[in-house]
Amino acid sequence: MRTIRIFTFISFFIITFSVEAVQIDTVMIFSEKMNREIAALVMVPDRYATSENDFPVLYLLHGYSGNYSDWYKKAPHITELADQHQIIVVSPDGGYNSWYIDSPVDPGSQFETYVVNDVVSWIDNHYKTIKSRNGRAITGLSMGGHGGLFLGIRHQDVFGAAGSMSGGVNLTYNIHGWEIAQKLGKYEDHPLRWDSLSVINMMDQIQLDSLALIIDCGVDDFFIEINRNLHQKLLQNHIPHDYTERPGTHNWAYWDNAIQYQVLFFSNFFKMKRPHTSSAPPN
Repeated sequence: MRTIRIFTFISFFIITFSVEAVQIDTVMIFSEKMNREIAALVMVPDRYATSENDFPVLYLLHGYSGNYSDWYKKAPHITELADQHQIIVVSPDGGYNSWYIDSPVDPGSQFETYVVNDVVSWIDNHYKTIKSRNGRAITGLSMGGHGGLFLGIRHQDVFGAAGSMSGGVNLTYNIHGWEIAQKLGKYEDHPLRWDSLSVINMMDQIQLDSLALIIDCGVDDFFIEINRNLHQKLLQNHIPHDYTERPGTHNWAYWDNAIQYQVLFFSNFFKMKRPHTSSAPPN
């Protein structure tokens, strides 16, 4: 029997005149394909313990060279947002440079399957979650922005909404950068592989009106042009989406601000999809 380990502590912060508390769980989730336990951070809103309701979940992905704790440590607003919108936020570890892809050349980097199968299943089995795509969203920053859209598009049966902040949405932007070649093989040897796994070339996989999409990027970000290109492709293919450019570059000051708009977008999606109960007597 596999041992489940959960480490919990409480983060306190003050809003106006009241004190709110978010529960932070560091959990170890086993990857079947990689045959190892991998850490994830789970942020549980303050009313979770006393509520009889199931909660929507936002899966929040870190960037290249980051880890599962980045969002909690570097974006001060995230715990406040979990409370404000009453959502569970899960930040899984995506490896140093996985790009959230099942690598065809590195058996130890199978993070598409890990996030979509192992993490989602584990969270649904251990927390009071809405166990359908209507209660799940996924987004992230930079490498995680690619991951949010990549996993959302490829698994529309799992996620109902997906997003990207400063996303590296075209893997061929720099074929020698960010160690992508270690996961996909050299671009010169496998150009079709690189192209097919780039979000910008996945428009034909998006089912019409299936996936709620939100994308943003700072105007001084080195990824701004590929995000503008993605926006234009979505428009050309008549795929509804929210797209925003705002002042900022590729840093945590931008992402700590951007996540507030993205969580609002996902919160509205969850509310729209939440079933309504009627007080009228049956016929």
